[in-house]
Amino acid sequence: MSAYSTGHVLDDAPLLEGVLLRRVWAWLIDLLLVGGIVAVLWVVLVGFGLLTLGLGLPLLGLLPVVPLVYHVLFVAGGRSATPGQVMMDLVVRRDQDLGRPSLLQAILFTAGLWLTLGAGVVWLAAALLTTRHRTLHDLVSGVVVVRARALDGALTAPADFGNMPRGSGYA
Repeated sequence: MSAYSTGHVLDDAPLLEGVLLRRVWAWLIDLLLVGGIVAVLWVVLVGFGLLTLGLGLPLLGLLPVVPLVYHVLFVAGGRSATPGQVMMDLVVRRDQDLGRPSLLQAILFTAGLWLTLGAGVVWLAAALLTTRHRTLHDLVSGVVVVRARALDGALTAPADFGNMPRGSGYA
């Protein structure tokens, strides 16, 4: 059981059921999507480079930024999840209160993910040892990845928030 700043006590089991394997599948789906985006951009940028007689070819240097932008925009976006995570019924949330992550948390989460992958995926094994199966980049950024369907019924707005609907950004 976990206590959150909203004063709720939750059973973590439904939130975390099958998260580790789902995270792996979500990452593989996102890898395919990012690869497709990079391939299309590469063709477009090479074509642009040929049309400009080579002057546009330095734009190919922007391609390594695509995975970073992809993850930051989706994690900081309205669904708080990449398309792969959405397909696997996962969502990224603040560990403190299960709210949506901030832009800074999304940047830290993404940078940590790619640094971890660059340093060797063995560091991802921390998820096997930590509470709530959090990886090192989850811990540093203050987020947790949970099941989206379990989250829908996990929190209800406290009484002092009146008639504001959940997810309005105020609760």
